[in-house]
Amino acid sequence: QLACPLDLGCHSVFKVTAGVEAEDVAKRLMDYGFHAPTMSFPIAGTLMIEPTESESKEELDRLCDALISIRQEIRDIEEGRMDRKNNQLKNAPHTAEVVTTTEWNHPYTREQAAFPAPWVRAHKFWPAVSRIDNVYGDRNFVCSCPPVADYQK
Repeated sequence: QLACPLDLGCHSVFKVTAGVEAEDVAKRLMDYGFHAPTMSFPIAGTLMIEPTESESKEELDRLCDALISIRQEIRDIEEGRMDRKNNQLKNAPHTAEVVTTTEWNHPYTREQAAFPAPWVRAHKFWPAVSRIDNVYGDRNFVCSCPPVADYQK
């Protein structure tokens, strides 16, 4: 049983050796069926994974297997078997629309994109969107609420 969050360092080493950053790993975890973890808090360049007490050992094992598999994907980039800019991590998450489109310009298969592990096929979660402006929305708030004047009597 886990009693505290797990901070995974995904910073300088992978960025230098493979061009992979914490965000790439977080987004790729979505392809494996996991919610993208908190990024760069409390430490820049890390992922904070906080399983709840209700997570089963099997679910935690799947998370570990996903992280081990993602590490192999990074190794494939490091060793030149996968492109540094056009790979499963940089293009993650893979939506149903992206995977089913007629055109596919990636050096990996659609199956590697959408079903990177055996258990994913049985319980696939399809992200609704790929990456959109990343932190832009955090830094440029848009309110769709009525003006404050509408709340005044």
